[in-house]
Amino acid sequence: MSWSSYASFLVFATVLILIPGPDFAVVTRNTLAAGRRRGRWSAIGVTASNAVQGGAAAAGLGALVVRSQPLFETIRWAGVAYLLYLGVQAGRSAWRGTYPPLAGDAAGAPGQAITGFRQGFLSNITNPKVLAFYLAVLPQFVGGPAPLAVLLAYALSHAVLGLAYLLVLVGTLNRARDLLSRRRVRRWLDGLTGVALLGFGTRLATERA
Repeated sequence: MSWSSYASFLVFATVLILIPGPDFAVVTRNTLAAGRRRGRWSAIGVTASNAVQGGAAAAGLGALVVRSQPLFETIRWAGVAYLLYLGVQAGRSAWRGTYPPLAGDAAGAPGQAITGFRQGFLSNITNPKVLAFYLAVLPQFVGGPAPLAVLLAYALSHAVLGLAYLLVLVGTLNRARDLLSRRRVRRWLDGLTGVALLGFGTRLATERA
């Protein structure tokens, strides 16, 4: 493994991670809706999905999914449906404007963890573009055939960087709890994240494989 290529990949991955996507919207939404615990588990769910898809790409399984058009389309449309579902949920919440107090870290802990992880994982695992990203990008930095361990190192590095960024996001949102607990602000943010999720779902539906 070339360390210069690996460093270049880390810079490239960091830039991509900083671009808001469905994972950003889901983590933000869950942190605002239920507090830091659900936000953290949403971030862990996204990371677990990245690790699964990166590992599949490294092992060669990802190429089979991308080449199998029916399977690829099934995953893609499942992702579209799930993002639209989350977007509608956020929009309905903004429309109603009725919010309980923001949950603390201990409130409903088991349920918050499971819900957060599930939403983070499903929003990402049902996006086949993530798998296609690994298949397209990894060879550019590895520079040809490489051992499985090297490919996994690249893929998991991207997942870890993404987790670090999302945890910082959750911490930042949590520190702004007093501001974000205001009804007007929460409605505005719910509406914004709802529009973003609907937009991501629509874009995934209209993009060609």
